Parts: sequence; structure tokens; C-alpha cells
Amino acid sequence: MRPLVAHIDLDALRHNYQLACQCAPQSRSLAVIKANAYGHGAVACAQALESQVPAFGVACIEEALALREGGITKPIVLLEGIFSADELPLVDHHQFWVAVHSAWQVDALLAFSPQQPIPVWLKVDSGMHRLGFEVKEAPAVWQRLDNAPQVAALHLMSHFATADASDGRYFTQQMQALQTLAKTLGAPLCLANSPATLAWPDAHGDWNRPGVMLYGSDPLEVANDTTRQLRPVMSLRSEIIALRELSEGEPVGYGGRWHAKRRSRIAVVAAGYGDGYDRHAVDGTPVLVNGQRCAIAGKVSMDMLTVDVTDIQSAAIGSEVVLWGAASNGAVLSVDEVARYCDTISYTLLTGVLPRVPRHYQAPQFRC
Repeated sequence: MRPLVAHIDLDALRHNYQLACQCAPQSRSLAVIKANAYGHGAVACAQALESQVPAFGVACIEEALALREGGITKPIVLLEGIFSADELPLVDHHQFWVAVHSAWQVDALLAFSPQQPIPVWLKVDSGMHRLGFEVKEAPAVWQRLDNAPQVAALHLMSHFATADASDGRYFTQQMQALQTLAKTLGAPLCLANSPATLAWPDAHGDWNRPGVMLYGSDPLEVANDTTRQLRPVMSLRSEIIALRELSEGEPVGYGGRWHAKRRSRIAVVAAGYGDGYDRHAVDGTPVLVNGQRCAIAGKVSMDMLTVDVTDIQSAAIGSEVVLWGAASNGAVLSVDEVARYCDTISYTLLTGVLPRVPRHYQAPQFRC
């Protein structure tokens, strides 16, 4: 079989969730597993976390239904709410919790007759300017929902635009606006995403929503002592499938972007953009070969990439190559570091790993 595999360490996932809980011991931490658990496999990740978490968060009802089909019974919040009133019978049947961010969603919910009241998360736009009611609109919407027999527990939520930045001025503006509103309404508040969970204790509410941190990625501009405790969950590993000896000046790959500055040894690795590895990776993007750092040389192809292993004497056909995550010898290459070389963020690399890459779950009870 082709050697490229995404190894998923479910113990690391549980560790990272516990770290989120330790950061905010007075809050309940909802585990965000949207986008197929950021590329890690939503059902397996939810199964690994279900005994620990009070609820999960997903983007849409399709993701929530997949979890129910996978045996997940804990509450699931639809973080973008419904996209059509036709979804409400499924929301009711499966006891999903639903966010509302627009007037039409409120109208649809209050025109529906559920078998039992539906928990609702009212989304307020505190400065992200993406989804949500304006702060000044929120009290009237809150009262309308609070008085409705269709609505069970009612929560207030918003989303930060700059929680990952070291400059906290805009972040503080958003946080204070929501906290003031929550106090006025006497509302339970769900505010903190991963960076706010890790770095802004004042933002911890009744609920927090850790996402990318669960998968071992540091969402902050500057790492701190807490983020250094995160453990990578996905280790994207392949092997060397061919070796080439090049003379000084010879090119490698499409367009001949990289040229050997000396007599060089080039390894061909079974991984490419057809697997989701970023084609924008520049020369010098780090990889681990037998646990030792080396670098990409030449453009990433659909099914292969090339690496300069001149200084790694142990490199041979079949040698382990780690594109990000943990090597067999314990060496670690952060997905955040790889993302910087690709001029992107870890979210895009993790969610971009395509279905043809098998996921191997590192826990005896999870073999998917």
C-alpha cells in the first residue's frame, strides 16, 4: 500500500481537551469538531472525547447527523444554525442545540412546533461583522426567544476577531461589549475560542469553544507556557520511494525552481497536493527524515514531493518522512511551522488532508 498515512493520536486529543478545561476550570468546554474534526475524523474524535465533554460543536446539520449515526449521544450545537426551516424537524428529533444569528431563523423557530423545547444560542455580532445580531438589537431578540415555548435553555454567544493577536485592544472591546450585554440580560455566555481559552482568562464564560487547540495547533501569535503543552494529534507520515544523486547546478521538479548548490542527494516522497499537502510550500519547507530535519527542494507535485537529504546519511528507500507531527523517534515538526512556510495557517493544512489519505487511530478501541 502507498505509505502516506495520517496517524491520529487520540490520547493527545484527550490531553489537549483536558488542557482547555484546566485553562478555564469554571467554564464548560464545548469541543468543536466541525470540518470532520479539522480533518482528523469527526466520529472517531467524538467517540474518544464523549465521556469527557458536555457537548460538541459543528457547523451544520449534516455534520451533526454524521455524529448521531456514529453513535454520539451528547448534545451537539449547530454553530451556524439552520440553513432552512426544513431542518427543524431533524433538530427536534435528534435533540440538537441550535444557534440563531438572523431574524429569519428566529421567525422559523417560533413558527415551528417541536416535540420538546429546543436549546438556543443567540449569536451577537460584537465586532467580527460576519454573523449575528447587533448588540443593540440583541435584548429585543433575547426577550422574544426567552418568552417562546419553543425555546428551552437560552445562551448568548459571539466570536472574537483578534483573540490570537498580542494587541488586545479590539479583543477587549468585543469582550466587554458581550459581558455587559450578558450581565444586563442575566444570560449564560459562550465567548472564548481556542486563543481566548488559552490566553485570555477574563473572556472565559459559562461555556468556551476550544477548536483548533484540541488538535495540537497553537493559535496564538506568540507561544506561551500553556500552548507549549499542546500535543500534536495528526502526524502526517510517508516514506522515501526513490533517491537521486545530482551534480551541482542540476534542477529538481517542475519549472526547475530548485538547483543543487553542491553535489546533492534528493529523496522522492510519496505525498503531494493530490493528498492535500500544500502546493505553495517553498524550497526550505521543513520535513523530518528518520527524525532529522531537512527541507523540500523543488515544487510539490500531485503525488510526490522532493527533499534534500544530502546531510542525512541514514536516508534510504523506505525511510520514514514526517510532513508534520511526531516522528517514531519522538522528534516533532509543528504543523504551525509548516503552515508559515506555505503562507497559510494550520487550519488549512489539517482540514485539507484529502480522503485518499487513510487515517490510522492510535488507540486500541478506535480502528477506522
